[in-house]
Formats: sequence, C-alpha cells, structure tokens
Amino acid sequence: MRDYDNKDRDEVYSKKVRAGKRTYFFDVKATRSNDYYVTITESKKRLEDGVFLKHKIFLYKEDFEKFTEGLFEILDYVKQHQEVEEKRYEYHPDTTGIKPDEDF
Repeated sequence: MRDYDNKDRDEVYSKKVRAGKRTYFFDVKATRSNDYYVTITESKKRLEDGVFLKHKIFLYKEDFEKFTEGLFEILDYVKQHQEVEEKRYEYHPDTTGIKPDEDF
C-alpha cells in the first residue's frame, strides 16, 4: 500500500457550508481499520495577503454524544440570551477577485 493513496481512500463523505466570509467543511473520514471520524474545518481568506487560514478539529465517534450535548447546550444558551437571526448568503460579484468556488 502506498501512503500517498491514503488521502483519497480515507475520505468517506464531505459537506461544504458557505457562511459569509467563511467556509466550513464537515468531512467523514476512515482510519486504516475503517473506523469513521469527523473533521470540521473553518477556512477564511485573510484580506491583507490573500492567504487562506484554516482551523481544523478532529471528532472521534466515541466523543460524538458528549460533543453534541455540549454544542446543543451552548447553542440553546445563545438563543435564549440573544436574538439569533439566520443570515442567507448570496453571491454578489465584487472587486476582490475571489471566485465563488474559491475556498483555498
């Protein structure tokens, strides 16, 4: 088995979410023993130099329950203490030179 083939083999499912100036990637990946885990990546283009900054967390299946409990508790807290308005983002041509599909 060649190591450079691992990147194609381990990605099982992917969901991209655009939210304003950020893009989030939710990826299901598989270990060599075929156990699934999730990576959550935030990608944002830095205006000064055009470099994409990425932040990633790894979430393993044994932590799903505790992670979702904590996440929902935090989201409920924010919703109860501040008005949350869902934004709908639409593509508008601008002068930044960023194409709509350009994430990194």
